[in-house]
Amino acid sequence: MTIATINPATGELLKTFEPHTGAEVEGRLRLAAEAFRARRRTSLPERGEMLLRVAALLESRKERYSRLITTEMGKPVAAAARELEKGARACRYYAAEAERFLADEHVTTAARESYVRYEPLGPVLAVMPWNFPFWQVIRVAAPALMAGNVLLVKHAPNVPQCALEVEELFRAAGCPEGVLQALLVETDRVASLIADPRVAAVTLTGSDAAGGSVAAVAGRHIKKTVLELGGSDPFVVMPSAKMDEAVKTAVRARLLNSGQSCIAAKRFIVHEEVYEEFERRFAAGMESLRVGDPFDEMTEVGPLATEQVLKTLDAQVRDALGAGARLVLGGGPLPGRGFYYAPSVLSDVPTHARAYREELFGPVALLFRARNVDDAVRLANDTPYGLGASAWTNDAREARRFVEEIEAGSVFINGLVSSDPRLPFGGVKRSGYGRELGSHGLREFVNVKTVWVQSWDAPEGFHHRDTEAQLVES
Repeated sequence: MTIATINPATGELLKTFEPHTGAEVEGRLRLAAEAFRARRRTSLPERGEMLLRVAALLESRKERYSRLITTEMGKPVAAAARELEKGARACRYYAAEAERFLADEHVTTAARESYVRYEPLGPVLAVMPWNFPFWQVIRVAAPALMAGNVLLVKHAPNVPQCALEVEELFRAAGCPEGVLQALLVETDRVASLIADPRVAAVTLTGSDAAGGSVAAVAGRHIKKTVLELGGSDPFVVMPSAKMDEAVKTAVRARLLNSGQSCIAAKRFIVHEEVYEEFERRFAAGMESLRVGDPFDEMTEVGPLATEQVLKTLDAQVRDALGAGARLVLGGGPLPGRGFYYAPSVLSDVPTHARAYREELFGPVALLFRARNVDDAVRLANDTPYGLGASAWTNDAREARRFVEEIEAGSVFINGLVSSDPRLPFGGVKRSGYGRELGSHGLREFVNVKTVWVQSWDAPEGFHHRDTEAQLVES
C-alpha cells in the first residue's frame, strides 16, 4: 500500500513517502524502550506541563494544521479547526485531572498498609485511522503519556504528513526524544511490531476486520489491547420528540465529517406515527447542505477521503437498491473531479442487503419504521455493532428503556452522540472493547498493582509515598 498524500477534492497525487526501513524501525523501537525507562520516573506535574504546551501549539498552529488535514483527507477546513480545538481541550483536561485519576487507592485490610497503585506499561503501539488524523492520536496520546507510557504511532497511509506533524508537535512542546514517534510503515508490518517484546500494548481505531487481526496477533503474544472499531449507530425518533430539534440534529449526526465517523448516526429508526413527516423533513435537510470545496469555509460536506471509500460506499448503495430498498434522495457519486458522493437517503432496506449489516462510511442515511418502543429497541440492536446510540423522546419510561436496553457503549437521550474527554468512549459487540477518554481511558494502559505491607521496619511515620518521592528525585 502506497504511503502518499492524494488530494480527495481533486484526486491529484501530491506527495509520496518511502516507508521506514527495517533499520529505521529498529532504531525507533530501541529509542522508545530507552525513553520509557526515563519517562516512567518523571513527575505528573512535569508530564502535565508538556501537555499544556501541546495544547497551546495546537491552537497557535490551528490554521496550518487545519489546511493539512483538509489537504490529506478532505475534511471541510472549518471542521478541521474544531478537531484541533478538541485536541487542545483533551490535553488540558488530562493535565489537570491525571494526578487525581492515578492517585494511590488505600484499602483497609488486616495489613499494616494496603493500597492500589497505577504504573505505566511501556511503549504503546497506536494504529490510527485517517478520519480524525490529529484528534485520534491526541485522545490516545494524552492519557497514555500522562500515565508514563511512550507512544509509537502507525498512522493511516493516506495521512503521512499529519503523522509526521503530530510527531513534530510533541517534540516542539518539549517532549523528550522517543516519547512519541511516527512509524511510516505498511499495514502488513503491524504484526511484527506487535510481536516485538519492546511493545507493551496496542490500541487501534479502525474497522472490525482490522481490529480482529490486531487482537489475534496481540493475543498470541499476551499483550493488552484497546479496540475502537466500526459503528452503525441508531438514531431513534419517537412521537413525543421535539421534531424540529430531532430533524436538525439528525442531519448533523449523519454528516459529521462528511459521514466518515464511527459515531455518526447511520440508521434512523422512526416511529410510524411520525415517519412520513420525519422522512420528508430529513431528506430536505440533507439535500440543502452545501457540498463542495473543503477549503471553502461555507462548505458543509466535503469529498470522501479516498477513491476506495467512495467505491465501497457506492457498491453498498447499489446493492441495497438492487435488493429492494427505496431511494429517497441522491444515490451516487457526484460528477467531476474528486471523491464526492451525493448526500443520500434510503428507506425500507431489506435485511439481506449489505447496507443492513455493514457500516456505511459516507453521507448515506438509512431509514426504518418502528411500530412501538419494543420494535425500536429491536431494530436498534439488530446490528453487529454497538458503539453509540441517540434516542429522541420526551417520555421518561421510553427514555429509560432506551438507556437500559440499547446495546451500545454510549446512549444519548435527545442529543448528538459525540466523544468528550471527560467521559469514557468505546463500544461493545463488533465495535470493540476497552475505553478511551475519561478516567477509564487513562487506566487502560497501566499496571494495576496491589501493595500489601504486613510489617514495616522503617522509622515511625515513614510512608510509601516517601519512597516514591525519593525515586523521582534519584
